[in-house]
Amino acid sequence: MFGVWAPGEEVAKLTYFGLYALQHRGQESAGIAVSNGRQILVYKDMGLVSQVFDEATLESLKGEIAIGHARYSTTGASVWQNAQPTFRPTSSGSVALAHNGNLTNTHQLVELLEERTATTSRGVEAATSDTAAMASLLSSYPDRSVEEAALEVLPRLRGAFSLVFMDEGTLYAARDPQGIRPLVLGRLERGWVIASETAALDIVGASYIREVEPGEFIAVDADGLRSEHFAKPEPKGCIFEYVYLARPDTTINDQRVFSVRERIGRKLARTAPVDADLVIPVPESGTPAAIGYAAESGIPFGHGLVKNSYVGRTFIQPSQTIRQLGIRLKLNPLRDVVEGKRLVVVDDSIVRGNTQRALVRMLREFGAAEVHVRISSPPVKWPCFYGIDFASRAELIANGISVDEIRRSIGADSLSYVELDDLVEATNVPKDNLCRACFDGIYPVPLPEDDLIGKHLLELPLDTPTLKVIQ
Repeated sequence: MFGVWAPGEEVAKLTYFGLYALQHRGQESAGIAVSNGRQILVYKDMGLVSQVFDEATLESLKGEIAIGHARYSTTGASVWQNAQPTFRPTSSGSVALAHNGNLTNTHQLVELLEERTATTSRGVEAATSDTAAMASLLSSYPDRSVEEAALEVLPRLRGAFSLVFMDEGTLYAARDPQGIRPLVLGRLERGWVIASETAALDIVGASYIREVEPGEFIAVDADGLRSEHFAKPEPKGCIFEYVYLARPDTTINDQRVFSVRERIGRKLARTAPVDADLVIPVPESGTPAAIGYAAESGIPFGHGLVKNSYVGRTFIQPSQTIRQLGIRLKLNPLRDVVEGKRLVVVDDSIVRGNTQRALVRMLREFGAAEVHVRISSPPVKWPCFYGIDFASRAELIANGISVDEIRRSIGADSLSYVELDDLVEATNVPKDNLCRACFDGIYPVPLPEDDLIGKHLLELPLDTPTLKVIQ
């Protein structure tokens, strides 16, 4: 997710490159909205950023403000209608919105939209995602500006939400009171940038200013930047960002993610040593921890697996069949490196176990003498309702079985995870300021009933009429 206010700059191209740096956060669809001061134009489609946009398309998106999004779906199906930015007309113009996270009270927002039918004459499209519900609410206040509507809507949202949105003349950003998903502010020579990660600031040459604070609302226009809090900050940043989601060159809470992962590897080497010949990472997110493990243990570090960079992240693919196929497409062992070796294989996490099971099997096929798996996060035992797509406990291999049973399931000679307290210590963030729900089941934002939450909560049949708001 990326937003830029920069008159005189090629804002669409800046957004394209910003999204390119954020492609790891979502590979299902991509889109850019641009305002020239009079109207907003949105271009989006299914696919990667480089598949959706070309030079001609970007040249046609002229303006002074832009927002962009690369989607990874958690609420709402992976279809074109749910690609972002989401666009809605308002009484005085229009609004486009992009969202990173997942709301836990979407059903309440839909009910609120229905309640507003008696007071609003503008049509509101059916909400098939939490993002669509937010956009529809922002457009449902005929007597207020987008900014005024936002300050009315934002306090009603629950769950994880980092937002960038815009009307014809202003760029806006907001972050949930817990700050679960990252959001940062940067400065261009002639403008401002807001992005999901600092890596996106780096690629467009923006200087990092600070993180958008939990519960903060920001507006940027010709008068400059202004900020206010719509809710009291209660920081609970996602600990899984440090483990897997964020790029290693990103900074979160003044900590370089690469350094955090390296420290995790060192802690893992101290608590789970093994007699071996070579430490190899599962690229790319396992590499920093493997470097730390090798440095601390004194076992040589090597690259024993080659990654196909053009295959998406396996655990966020939409079907089990594609997920299992993707593992062999994604990684291939180097026989001359692994053959006859006792290997320490360092990976970032075990979610379903499919990757590790196939990987251990491949390494043995290529001649590895022993395979010792070390994981730089604790067992994932609880689903995430804040923006990561493993929303069923039945999908999680660590739920209900022991570490040794997992070891036997994946076929490893040994298996060890980093302890949760060691992981927290490696982040240099107070434990109470982190969301650890996927590891300990303690959710910082209350959850609704099971049938009111989930990826397909608002998915509608094709023949379902759209919701209309009438006077």
